[in-house]
Amino acid sequence: MIYFVVNPRSSTGKGLKKWKAIEERLKADGIEYDVHFTQGYLDARNYTRELVKGHEHITLAAVGGDGTVNEIVSGIEDFSRVTFGYIPTGSSNDLARSLNLKTDPVEALDAILHPIEYREIDIGRIEAENEVRNFAVSIGMNYDASVCHEVLHSTLKEKLNKLGLGKFTYLFIALKQLIRLRKCDCTMILDDIKKVSLKDLIFVTVMNHKYEGGGFMFCPRASDNDGYLDICSASGISKLKTLMLMPTAFKGHHVRAQGIEIKRAKKIELITSIPVAIHADGESVGVGSHAVVSVNEKKLKMVIR
Repeated sequence: MIYFVVNPRSSTGKGLKKWKAIEERLKADGIEYDVHFTQGYLDARNYTRELVKGHEHITLAAVGGDGTVNEIVSGIEDFSRVTFGYIPTGSSNDLARSLNLKTDPVEALDAILHPIEYREIDIGRIEAENEVRNFAVSIGMNYDASVCHEVLHSTLKEKLNKLGLGKFTYLFIALKQLIRLRKCDCTMILDDIKKVSLKDLIFVTVMNHKYEGGGFMFCPRASDNDGYLDICSASGISKLKTLMLMPTAFKGHHVRAQGIEIKRAKKIELITSIPVAIHADGESVGVGSHAVVSVNEKKLKMVIR
């Protein structure tokens, strides 16, 4: 039995169309399956939590974007009880990009039905203000989170998704949010020992994978199963320089610039001088000035191909 969690609204309705192709293949092959269509915010998390509680071990597959994955991994309390598969149907699909997963829905399904490679991946955890959740790809504070917050409520994303250009939503909104950006000071405490002070912070993102925001390679050396999180921060630079560096981040070349710092840790405490936007896998974690980010002790078994 395979349990599917499907976000039918992912990529402006393309998720449902792709699910129909997946379901056709499942029925043709006589595969036993169960499907749950998400209805709204946190529905995938709540469904996953109850589903996992009721089984000793299950194969669980997500059909959606990085936000759907975020809710699912946040609903898994015991990773040893789940084998996870992912059929990406979102607009950015950074998790799939980092893991080189198949993007064709039927090919991705074949990998789940007949797996030949698994990977034990790290899952991060963020505690921010009154919010606690897991994340698969990344969390961020200030600029990148402000972009994510607007993307979640933007009609631009829907319009571009219909043209197959959904990933450019982040780029256009990023330009708008850069103009509005309020810089702040930030203190990072790494593994409860090392303190790092960042003046005039543009953003800080803590990453389990190389990519976020539709293909920005903020942490080129990030590994999803080394037990560490990589941190990319931009501080003490002008908005104009930030704008000039953005295109270079698609190839990871931004790390050469002054004001960009890359660090690694298992636990990161972030304290900002003013409340700022916070995101996890592109989903809003509200606004706050304090967050603790860490790696879960157990890894999640995931189908790669």
